[in-house]
Amino acid sequence: MKTTVYVDNNATTAVAPEVTESMLPFFTEYWGNPSSMHTFGGGVKKHLDEAREKVAALIGAEHPNEIVFTSCGSESNNMAIRGTVDAMGGHPHVITTRVEHAAVLGPCHYLEDKGFRLSTLEVDGQGHLNLDQVREFSMTGKQTVASIMWANNETGVIFPVPAMGKIIKEGGGIFHTDAVQIAGKLPIDVKDIPIDLLSLSGHKLHAPKGIGALYIRRGTKITPHIMGGHQERGRRAGTENVPYIVGLGKACELAMQRMEADAAHERKLRDRLEAGILATCKGARVNGDIQNRLPNTTNISFEYVEGEAILLMLDDVGICASTGSACASGSLEPSHVLRAMDVPRSMVHGSIRFSLSRYNTDEDIDYVLEQMPRIINRLRELSPFVQDDSKGCNCAGGCGTP
Repeated sequence: MKTTVYVDNNATTAVAPEVTESMLPFFTEYWGNPSSMHTFGGGVKKHLDEAREKVAALIGAEHPNEIVFTSCGSESNNMAIRGTVDAMGGHPHVITTRVEHAAVLGPCHYLEDKGFRLSTLEVDGQGHLNLDQVREFSMTGKQTVASIMWANNETGVIFPVPAMGKIIKEGGGIFHTDAVQIAGKLPIDVKDIPIDLLSLSGHKLHAPKGIGALYIRRGTKITPHIMGGHQERGRRAGTENVPYIVGLGKACELAMQRMEADAAHERKLRDRLEAGILATCKGARVNGDIQNRLPNTTNISFEYVEGEAILLMLDDVGICASTGSACASGSLEPSHVLRAMDVPRSMVHGSIRFSLSRYNTDEDIDYVLEQMPRIINRLRELSPFVQDDSKGCNCAGGCGTP
């Protein structure tokens, strides 16, 4: 058995060997500055341009120059939201959802604190958005900037981005989507979808950490937030991180070649893992729409146990997963995504996300299924919150159960 079973790929992925190999020459042989006038630097720029073409191809961008390289998905999201708001002028209406990543909620709440109107879309118990609410918020007659993720990082639920984009554009708004989790997993073609800006991140698709990209459709006005150079056509100053850009390009090329096979592989493993846990762990439930979601993701809640305790015990046996809960000042804060979905209080703290990649195996799933029932049963034995059907809950009302 492997020392580590890694099932936390929505947090980060292993760098593909082919990606590492593609990057190495740019540390040792081709280390020139692509902005230089001499032939040595110009030769490096050629590889940067090729990587830009590969990223554009992954998402169906018509023009490679619509791709701006950034340091990560968080920078791309901030650049998209704050850059378009600044370029628009005045105080446009900002629209987002309750279940966004912090890299979107952060700049949106920053703008709200600065006096901008912020409207936040709700989700239902399956994690779905209400298109009527999208229409209500976007058809106010006021300039709008909407930032709505394509796939949720915790549940994997996929939002109807084409339909939402159409509504937002009909209202005259600017539409940005955080596609960090979906890029490289499922097909994207921005030519046929009314998207103005799209964020992606290298380390979610087997490129290294520290490299991302922002698609900016031609004609979309954006104010740069990193100034001082002409790089990226004046939209983001700073000497390009060539080795990592080349690595991102290679990862996008591999994703296009393997996307269908990877999705089938991950979906098969995910479904077997999910079914096995539900069959062997009493009081477990899957959070979110089990049909319309990423092929690699399952989010499972376990009644009357803490997600942090599950993670610690999984870690003890070499299994890497994640939870939406975070320990702050001695108290667990449940996932804002699951709270928005009204997951029962008895289960919201006990959520675990398993997210797979092309490198996971049947043996990985066997090992997780071997360990999970033992861990959940042990924690239930120790938990003061386990419900006795004849007496009610032992938690003195803390979980909301009678």
